[in-house]
Amino acid sequence: MQSEQLRAIQTPLKERYRTEPAAAQLTLRAEGRLGEGISCNVETAKAMVAAGLHPATGGSGMQACSGNMLLEALVACAGVTLSAVATALGIVLRDALLSAEGDLDFRGTLGVDKTAPVGFQRIRLHIQLDTDASDEELASLLKLTKRYCVVYQTLAHPPELAVERTRS
Repeated sequence: MQSEQLRAIQTPLKERYRTEPAAAQLTLRAEGRLGEGISCNVETAKAMVAAGLHPATGGSGMQACSGNMLLEALVACAGVTLSAVATALGIVLRDALLSAEGDLDFRGTLGVDKTAPVGFQRIRLHIQLDTDASDEELASLLKLTKRYCVVYQTLAHPPELAVERTRS
C-alpha cells in the first residue's frame, strides 16, 4: 500500500473522529468457552484456538499458551503499526522481522513461592529492519510505532481491570 492510499482510507475516519469523538469509542470483545481437560477455546477472527497449560505448568504443549498469545498479540500489533507508520512516512521497508520474548517465574503461577510474581517480569520486543532509511527516520519510525501500537501501550500503561461474574 502506498502512503496516498493509506491517507485516503484514514483521512475520512480521522475527520469523523475529530467531529464526532463518540464514534471513535469502540469496545473490542473476545470470547472463550471451557474445553476438554484444562483448556479454553477462544474464537479468533480466523479460527478457534484451544489454549491450555504451558508445559512448565503441566501442559502437553499441544495447545496454545496464553502467555505466548500475549507475546504474539504484541508482535502482530507492533508489526501492523510499524507497517502503517512506515507507509505514512514514506519509509520503504524491504523486510521486517519482529519477535517478542518475556521472562516468567512459574513458581508464582503454580503457588510454589508466594513471593514469586505471577506474570511477565520483563518483555522485550525485537525489530530487525531491512531498509535504506536514515537513522533519524528509523528513530521516528520506532518512536511512532511504540506510540501508536495498542498492545504495546496497553502493556506499558496497564488499564483498569475488572472481573465480573454472572450465573447462567
